[in-house]
Amino acid sequence: MVHLVYCNDKEMELEKILSGDQRMLIRGAAGRKIPHSRVFPGETLYLMKKGTASISAMATVKDVQNYVKLAEEEIAKIMADNQDKLCLSPSQKVRWHKKCLCLVELENLQQITPLAFDHQGNMDDWLILEKIEDVVAGTSIPYNYEHSKFKK
Repeated sequence: MVHLVYCNDKEMELEKILSGDQRMLIRGAAGRKIPHSRVFPGETLYLMKKGTASISAMATVKDVQNYVKLAEEEIAKIMADNQDKLCLSPSQKVRWHKKCLCLVELENLQQITPLAFDHQGNMDDWLILEKIEDVVAGTSIPYNYEHSKFKK
């Protein structure tokens, strides 16, 4: 699988990743929400700045940490232990202070020739796809959540 990840535009997340300051992504929710338990080392992530229609970078998943049913102290410790890779602002620490966390470490980051993203109304900030062409203008297909289900 490949993944398309929206990077927060207000926090300049993609810029931090491209500069090398940020080497890990975080997603969290009250329960196991995408990408929790559905992203694996070796898979490809495509990155785009939220609010644009351009996929502009790609990276390989180096490592994944999935957590569930975290206590308040555990959440804070996980964030603090990974802050050098996450590069979280104070507002991001509040935003991602959730009981279920997924931390995705990146490697082999590279900027790519921008791909035109074909936005569809039902999309989240992390998409799991068979191939990136499924969401590229001219070759896109209607998005469904088939690849987002938990593996059995």
